[in-house]
Amino acid sequence: MNDWAPIAKEYDPLKAGSIDGTDEEPHDRAIWRAMLARYVPNKGVTGDPHLTLFVARLNLQTTEEKLKEVFSRYGDIRKIRLVRDLVTGFSKGYAFIEYKEERALLKAHRDANRLVIDQHEIFVDFELERTLKGWIPRRLGGGFGGKKESGQLRFGGRDRPFRKPINLPNMKNDFYGEGSAEKRNWSREGTRDWRTRDRDHERSRDKRWPERERLWAWGESERERDCKEERSRGRERKDRDR
Repeated sequence: MNDWAPIAKEYDPLKAGSIDGTDEEPHDRAIWRAMLARYVPNKGVTGDPHLTLFVARLNLQTTEEKLKEVFSRYGDIRKIRLVRDLVTGFSKGYAFIEYKEERALLKAHRDANRLVIDQHEIFVDFELERTLKGWIPRRLGGGFGGKKESGQLRFGGRDRPFRKPINLPNMKNDFYGEGSAEKRNWSREGTRDWRTRDRDHERSRDKRWPERERLWAWGESERERDCKEERSRGRERKDRDR
């Protein structure tokens, strides 16, 4: 708890999968994959990682020229690295774009996310491979989840920082510490009162049933007598009319 911070200082897949960075067990399979991954960052990459943007979900037909055309509108670009397969030379669908100024980087990060390029909606984030120790990419179950609000959520990044955890130990001590005996006695007494009220209600209801039955029986006899008198009066009227 003492070393907690809203932004991750070192990447931990288990903490990144927790909304407040305090989980102790993985809650999805992707976290297990990231914990078991043996990812080794590419040491041959050059450039300033703090000025580099990560662009993913690209159309496999998108070229460096197209990326330069789109992203140069946010500022001057120093270098574009479209990641390709070493054997086939085909694009893997993601790239790294290094800007000359931080202002251009921040503007591209804010405005270019979910931009459509060659019929594909792209995903934009800061590069973390060289800036965060222990980084595991999203394709291996890691990452921070970016701006996506559903599916694989990850926390600890600038877009979705950790929430401040609730101090559960203090709450537990307050509840079970001083005054706990009084609280337990109060709850037991309340339970007894509730049960007593229920028993009294059942008894009073049992007492009321015979009385209600007598009233119903009396009501039925009264109605029968009234019906007989009404029938007799009707017969008398018919005899007079004759």
